[in-house]
Amino acid sequence: MNKEGHPSAAAADGPLVPKHGGYRKLKSFQIAQLVYDVTIRFCDRYVELRSRTHDQMVQAARSGVQNIAEGSQASGTSKKMELKLTNVARASLEELRLDYEDFLRHRNLPLWPKSDPRRQALINLRPRSVKDVARWISKTHKDAHLGFENHSTMLNSPSTPSTPSTYQEIAANAALTLLAVATALLDRLLAAQATAFEKEGGFTERLFRTRHLRRWES
Repeated sequence: MNKEGHPSAAAADGPLVPKHGGYRKLKSFQIAQLVYDVTIRFCDRYVELRSRTHDQMVQAARSGVQNIAEGSQASGTSKKMELKLTNVARASLEELRLDYEDFLRHRNLPLWPKSDPRRQALINLRPRSVKDVARWISKTHKDAHLGFENHSTMLNSPSTPSTPSTYQEIAANAALTLLAVATALLDRLLAAQATAFEKEGGFTERLFRTRHLRRWES
C-alpha cells in the first residue's frame, strides 16, 4: 500500500512478466515426449518409411511436444497464446490417435478397450523411456504366446482371442494407451490455463493494471 492507502504497482499482481517456461516438469510434456519417441520407433518398424502416413504420424507426435513447450514459453507475455498452443498440441495428439486406430483397423487388428488389463498394466509401469515401453511390449507378446500355447483350456473362453497378439497389435495399443494419458493430462492443463486466463487476464491486462496503479503512486 502507498501512503494514500492504494495498493502499489509492485504489489498488484506480482511481476509484469511472471515466471514462465518450466515445461520439462509438466507431466503432459513428459508423456507427450515419450509418445513422440515411441511413435518414431513404431513408424520405423511398421509403417512404410517413404509413405505420407509415416511423415504425418511423426510430425503429429512432434507437434504435440513442441507446442506444449512453446505454449509454456509464451505464457509469460500471452496467456491467450499459451492456451492456443496447448490446444494445438492436444489436437495434434488427437490426430495421432486416429492414425494409430486406422493402423489397427486397416490390418484387422483389435483395438483394446479401456477395460483391457494390459492398458492398466502399462500405466502402472509408469515408463519413462522408449526402452521401458519396448521391454513391456516384448514381455506382453511373450506372455500372450505362452498363455495361448500352454493354457489350452482357456481357448474355449469367449474372451480368448483366436490367435495370440502380434507385436504390431501390442505396440499400437501401447501407443494409444500412452496417448490416452497424455490427452487426459492436456485436457486438465487446458482447463487450468483457461481458468487462469479468465481470472488474471493476459499481458495487456497486467500492463494496464500496473500503469493504472503507478498513476496513483505518482
